[in-house]
Amino acid sequence: MKKAINKIVAVFFAASVLVSCDAIQNANNKQKGAVIGSASGAAIGGVIGNNTGDGNTALGAIIGGVVGGAAGAYIGNRMDKQAKKIETEVPGAEVERVGEGINVTFDENSGVYFATEKYNINAKSEETLNKLAGIFKEYPDTNILVEGHTDNTGSDSYNLTLSKNRAQAVTNYLTDHGISASRFDTKWYGEAQPKYDNSTAEGRSKNRRVEIAIVANEDLKKEAEKQTSDN
Repeated sequence: MKKAINKIVAVFFAASVLVSCDAIQNANNKQKGAVIGSASGAAIGGVIGNNTGDGNTALGAIIGGVVGGAAGAYIGNRMDKQAKKIETEVPGAEVERVGEGINVTFDENSGVYFATEKYNINAKSEETLNKLAGIFKEYPDTNILVEGHTDNTGSDSYNLTLSKNRAQAVTNYLTDHGISASRFDTKWYGEAQPKYDNSTAEGRSKNRRVEIAIVANEDLKKEAEKQTSDN
């Protein structure tokens, strides 16, 4: 991650705005939104999405959509509260605040569990997704990216289809429980984006995951710009 951000600084901002990796890491979440956004979040997000070690497109989507400045800090504050609620109410969710968004990961050891080679939503997953749906209803001014991933066991085509079915199962469950379909973007990557070592059983288990990226929608961006411009 440090290398990716340093590369971005060198390419895009050497002649103008310098954003150090240390500054971003040491800032609180509201400050991260302002710091990253003020240095052109769309450009950063595009590069990060392709250059992080795991090719994490969810992370790229979050950072690529930042507003920056005071409005970004306003959005960051809203996301801080939502992330805290997810951490508190959804056990097993790995919650990461990045820029002006939230990255939530569920692997086979946590809240959204799929049996081997299955993609149906089981009772344990229902409990987790019901809590998540409640939080999404409480914070309606966000868009949601759902991504499906697998380990490298099996063929590329099989894993791609499996990740598609799992991602769509999560999206369908949430929309069936009152979350507007217009808020969702559903993608799947099979085994192409491992976050852990596929040579170990633990790593493969963690790579069989669903990731969710939560970002501000246009209504929240307009609200943030209005509230901060009035001050």
